[in-house]
Amino acid sequence: MNDSDKTTQHSDSAILGFWKRIPVVIRAVVAGLFVAEIGIIAWLASMALLPALWPIVVMSGVLWFYLRYFSGSWWPKTTAESRRDRFRALTLPRAVQTWSLAAAMLFVIVSQSSFVLTFRIIEFPAELLTQGLGFDDIPLWAAWMFIVMSALVAGICEETGFRGYMQVPLEKRYGSGVAISITSLMFLLLHLNQAWAPPLLLPLFALGALFGILAYAADSLIPSIIAHAVTDVFNFAYWWTDVAGTFDRRPIADTGIDAHFVLWLLVFVVSITLFTWTARKTHLARKSAANPQ
Repeated sequence: MNDSDKTTQHSDSAILGFWKRIPVVIRAVVAGLFVAEIGIIAWLASMALLPALWPIVVMSGVLWFYLRYFSGSWWPKTTAESRRDRFRALTLPRAVQTWSLAAAMLFVIVSQSSFVLTFRIIEFPAELLTQGLGFDDIPLWAAWMFIVMSALVAGICEETGFRGYMQVPLEKRYGSGVAISITSLMFLLLHLNQAWAPPLLLPLFALGALFGILAYAADSLIPSIIAHAVTDVFNFAYWWTDVAGTFDRRPIADTGIDAHFVLWLLVFVVSITLFTWTARKTHLARKSAANPQ
């Protein structure tokens, strides 16, 4: 090892030593927010600076690099192991795959039914939610491409940051319950700057907790990334814009408890029950695969 390598290694060790002296909860929150936001900022910057469909092309490459790096590839080698650890498992046993993907799809139903119920209890604030994402002057097919990429960016970056880099060290230090609670609170706080956040505070926290439960049960970010991305396709296309239609139901205070409300309440209760069951089956399948008889 030459002098330059020794100097670099010493510098890396000094920085790592200082970082490890910071309390775990602060380290986890700072790292998680940084990892989540860096990808989202890249997407927003590409949409602001690049014309036509170039943001989608560029962001596809950015996401490839993002996934490789934050799952443990490349320099610096001193952090590669911790990056792999925080990204959780990349491959899942067959039973874990099956149950966790079922839970991910049930999450989508839980999230959408919770939004419907929320806006049957309070009036749908269309002026806050359907502000558009700049799709008015582009063809519908292009709008859908931007919606899907926006959903992928949110799913990959927020799950990597929150349920990976933030939640994993908190799980190891404080246990899963505390880790999921802190992560869900930070997930909520990150979204408070959104115009649509105020009427959805409770759903945001609860859905963040379900993301955390799913990641913990599978010990993988893959199911929660899928659940998050699919959910946001619905959100961006329907709730945040009018690309897929508009919500025009009145609150039950005006209409009374009608068949529409009862149906969606039933959908929510059944889906959250099934999500809980499949998440538990995911956790048991993971433990069984880790400790075969």
